[in-house]
Amino acid sequence: MIPDTLQGAVILSLIDFILSIVVISGIGVVLALFPLLNRLGKVDEEKLRNGGH
Repeated sequence: MIPDTLQGAVILSLIDFILSIVVISGIGVVLALFPLLNRLGKVDEEKLRNGGH
């Protein structure tokens, strides 16, 4: 339990800051994967246009 004092508020702020960095980094990883997924989609699309060959 975090105490309801100035020290508790600082601890809560640090926890919030760290979790924010984790969430933002996770979003960055997902956004970084989009070009890779786009390349895979293009390859599959070309295979479909060529009749699966």
